[in-house]
Amino acid sequence: MKNTAAAHAMAPDDTLELRQLYADFERNHILPLWTQLGDLMPRHPKPKAVPHLWKWSELYPLARRSGDLVPVGRGGERRALGLGNPGLGGHAYISPTLWCAIQYLGPRETAPEHRHSQNAFRFVCEGEGVWTVVNGDPVRMSRGDFLLTPGWNFHGHHNDTDQPMAWIDGLDIPFAQINDVGFFEFGADRVTDYATPAFSRGERLWCHPGLRPLSGLQNTVSSPIGAYRWAFTDRALTEQLLLEEEGVSATVGQGHAAIRYVNPTTGGDVMPTIRAEFHRLREGTQTATRREVGSTVFQVFEGRGAVMLNGETKALERGDIFVIPSWIPWSLQAETALDLFRFSDAPIMERLHFDRVQVDGREP
Repeated sequence: MKNTAAAHAMAPDDTLELRQLYADFERNHILPLWTQLGDLMPRHPKPKAVPHLWKWSELYPLARRSGDLVPVGRGGERRALGLGNPGLGGHAYISPTLWCAIQYLGPRETAPEHRHSQNAFRFVCEGEGVWTVVNGDPVRMSRGDFLLTPGWNFHGHHNDTDQPMAWIDGLDIPFAQINDVGFFEFGADRVTDYATPAFSRGERLWCHPGLRPLSGLQNTVSSPIGAYRWAFTDRALTEQLLLEEEGVSATVGQGHAAIRYVNPTTGGDVMPTIRAEFHRLREGTQTATRREVGSTVFQVFEGRGAVMLNGETKALERGDIFVIPSWIPWSLQAETALDLFRFSDAPIMERLHFDRVQVDGREP
């Protein structure tokens, strides 16, 4: 009531002079703060984006049908199905800062090379046998692998098998678009190297635990590692839970193991605009309720459970994708052992000092 009374106290009298003032404002493209304050400076985030769940049981058949009907090649470039948040007016944005798509590459297909300012990653959710070639370095893609294509790196993909493959594309396209920082350039119509090595050159140089090559002592903006392999992610999560059983405080919560993919040259996030993590919950585990400034996207890698989004419970199965807009309360519940891949815009929020977290109604 106090706020309403204050607003009424500030409201000017409706006079002909005031109406003329507002008409002159409109003619000169002026929006006075006193008519905009609630939208421009809300008491807490009020996102236009809404919590939403996409079911893999619907997504993958649509991707497969697209594979039958839509060619891959110059022009469209990629067979990628962008997930449009229902609250963002028809844009292919999953949130105001993040873009998420299911990319589908059919048997023996090649996606031509290009590069763009936007940072990108791939998380493989279905299939084997595709190599992404990043700046001439062929990188194997397998289920559970997390792969990077930092901004302005040439990249294309080739499927070396008779089976299709699907993965998540995650990019900072909306953030780049709203800030007018995007550049794009076509590359080769094919890919520059059709080799199919088990490990990329970047992995051979950088992926040795605790060791850093002296040839790479300078820090890099994005991680020099092209692929973070599922075998290592799985082992790290397994060991956290085993240590918890032994009484060692190794998990982020009871029955909840998690890792963050990092840039080995800085120890920070893999790219300047995107954070990536992987979470594993034991059967029956429920997490605390959290609110965070910024956007988060999860995909269920394996298992069944539920997510509570803004008071609504949604069942989760393998492959399902859901988005959590800024300051929306959420928690997870594992029916079976539950594995989830997560990415967010946390590096942007933290660097700009807009980050804020609330756990079970309290700020830590």
